[in-house]
Amino acid sequence: MRNNAFHRARALEVGIERRRGSGRGDVGRVEAAGSRVSVCWRASFFLLRARRLTPPRRSFSRFEPTQGPKGSMEMKFPETMVFTEEGEALKIARANDSPDARKGHGLYRTLCNNMMVGVSTGFEKKLKLIGVGYKAAMQGKDLNLSLGYSHPVIMKVPEGVTVACPSNTEVTVSGYDKVEVGNFAAIIRAKRPPEPYKGKGIRYVDEVVIQKEGKRGK
Repeated sequence: MRNNAFHRARALEVGIERRRGSGRGDVGRVEAAGSRVSVCWRASFFLLRARRLTPPRRSFSRFEPTQGPKGSMEMKFPETMVFTEEGEALKIARANDSPDARKGHGLYRTLCNNMMVGVSTGFEKKLKLIGVGYKAAMQGKDLNLSLGYSHPVIMKVPEGVTVACPSNTEVTVSGYDKVEVGNFAAIIRAKRPPEPYKGKGIRYVDEVVIQKEGKRGK
């Protein structure tokens, strides 16, 4: 598919140059013709390659380390973000009012806040197992799940994440990295998602599963 999109875009460009000559105005016509090739992003990407253009790139050259009782984290921040300390607070401001700076202001503030909260208090996700014979237990450093399959589900706990089983139907995932905690909790849930008729499966503690009404006999 990529090769076809590239050759079509190239053929359109060569055909326009032959019919109307090369000039500054041909660039706009190539773009308009290339937009009819395909609505897929791959076509526009190869059209950029045919015109020897590269998409803009953002520079991420600054590391901001964070340490706390739960661990340490670091993240790359662009030059458009300016950090200032005011007492015990850390403020993030924009270096300028460029579109990239305005778009990323709220995002990087949230990411920085997640780092601070993670290394100080940490994050936690709680899941529960609903179903006859569904059980969870720690087997050494691995999580052992019995979910009604013909075999137990053994899951390796990633580094920086802690898993505990307060009971045989409860699983608690905690850690200092919000992304890793949420990702591993989602992987556990995906092993047996709650089904819509009886609600059996793995769900979050605060999750509401809307159950469907089963078929009734006449």
